[in-house]
Amino acid sequence: MLSKKTKYGLKALSYLASKKENTPVLISEIATSENISKKFLESILLSLKKSGILASKKGKGGGYYLSQNPDDIKVSSLIRILEGPIAMLPCVSLNHYERCNDCTNEEECSLNILMAEVRDSTLKILENKTLSDFKCGS
Repeated sequence: MLSKKTKYGLKALSYLASKKENTPVLISEIATSENISKKFLESILLSLKKSGILASKKGKGGGYYLSQNPDDIKVSSLIRILEGPIAMLPCVSLNHYERCNDCTNEEECSLNILMAEVRDSTLKILENKTLSDFKCGS
């Protein structure tokens, strides 16, 4: 299940991507349009800025804007930035692998095999979708 942070982050990014011109948008505009707490949204947008997805401009005419073309931003990358690993278990994570302490043989572990299949199916979808494909209901 996606956290509210990830859900709201995706909604905010979708809102920014829907703008005809890539000009700065105030946090308050995004928060109002997407029904998100402004304070919570500030922290989400800051983490997206730190990751390089967003940029910001201060002062009059300031706000947040996409630093990359929406066609180049994979949904899988966004979920990793906002949520963390896509895999449901650390023993099947591609980027944050950790061996399970209770497992004696990963190659024969039916849970590992199943969760690797779930990860691969999920990634197949998320890697082939970009922010341009992602439209929220606003």
